[in-house]
Amino acid sequence: MQDRFIHCIAQLPQVLADKLVPILNEDFAGHIDAQQIADLAAAAELPVDELLLKLLPIAAALAKPPISEFYVGAIAKGKSGDIYMGANIELSGEALFHSVHAEQSAISHAWLSGETAIEDIIVNESPCGHCRQFMNELVSGQTIKIHLPSQDAKPLSHYLPYAFGPSDLNITSPLLSKQQHEFALDSSDPMIIEALDHASLSYAPYTESYAAVVLETKDGQTFCGRYAESAAFNPSMLPMQMALSAMVRHNRDFSEINRAVLVESSQGKISLVGATMDALHAAAAVELEHIVIDPV
Repeated sequence: MQDRFIHCIAQLPQVLADKLVPILNEDFAGHIDAQQIADLAAAAELPVDELLLKLLPIAAALAKPPISEFYVGAIAKGKSGDIYMGANIELSGEALFHSVHAEQSAISHAWLSGETAIEDIIVNESPCGHCRQFMNELVSGQTIKIHLPSQDAKPLSHYLPYAFGPSDLNITSPLLSKQQHEFALDSSDPMIIEALDHASLSYAPYTESYAAVVLETKDGQTFCGRYAESAAFNPSMLPMQMALSAMVRHNRDFSEINRAVLVESSQGKISLVGATMDALHAAAAVELEHIVIDPV
C-alpha cells in the first residue's frame, strides 16, 4: 500500500480497510471498477452511496495543496459504474488560477478514462461556484447527483439554480460527449502523436482552440491532459493542469518531468502557450515544446 494512504486507511472500519489495502497498491491512481465497488459494498455491508462517502478520505489523500493546506477529495461515478477519484492541486508560488479543484480532477480522470457520462459526484466539501459551473458543462449536468457527508444527495440544479450553460451558447455536444477533430501533422514522434490524439478529443466549442499536453517522466511514462472549456470561460480546465493532476494521482513528483509537449490548433481564437509555460516552469526545469497544428 502507498504511504499516502496509511493515515486515512486507519480511520476506516476494519473490514473495509482490509478489503481496500490490496487495491491501494503502488499502481493505484484513484480508479476502482464497478465490480470492485460491488465487492467492497458487500464486504462492508453498506449501500454503494454510503460506501463512496466512506472512501472520500482516500480521494483526499491524493491532494497536493501547498498553498491552502486544505485537502479536498472528490469521486466521479461514471455511467459504467466505475469510480474515478480526484483531489485539489496547487502550484507553489503561482497564481491561484493554476489550481485544480477536486471535482475537476475527478471529472477529468473519468473523461481521460473514456467515460461518456457522470451520474454522481461525491465530495467532502460543498462544491464552490467554480466547480458547480464546471459540472454544468457535462452531459446531463443539471441532473448529476451531488453527495456530501451528512446531507441528502441533491441534483446539481439544487446547487446551481437558473444555470447558464452550453445550451445557452447553442452547444449541443457538451463535455464528455464524443469529440473528434481532424488535424494534419506529419510526425513519427510517439509523444507528439499522443498529444495530437488527445487534441483531437479536446473540448473547446467556444474558442476552437483544441489543445493537449503530454508530459514524459525520466522513466519514459507519459501523462496527458486535454483542454476542457466552460461556458463561463473561467472554470475552463487547461491541458497542462489536467496532465499535472494525472501525475499527482499516480504519485509522481513534478521533478521527474523530462519533456513537455503542447499541441494546439492554428485556428483557435486564443493560445494556451503562455499559461502552459507558466505552469510548467512552476513544476519543473523543462522547456515547453510548442507545436501548432492545422485542421484538415
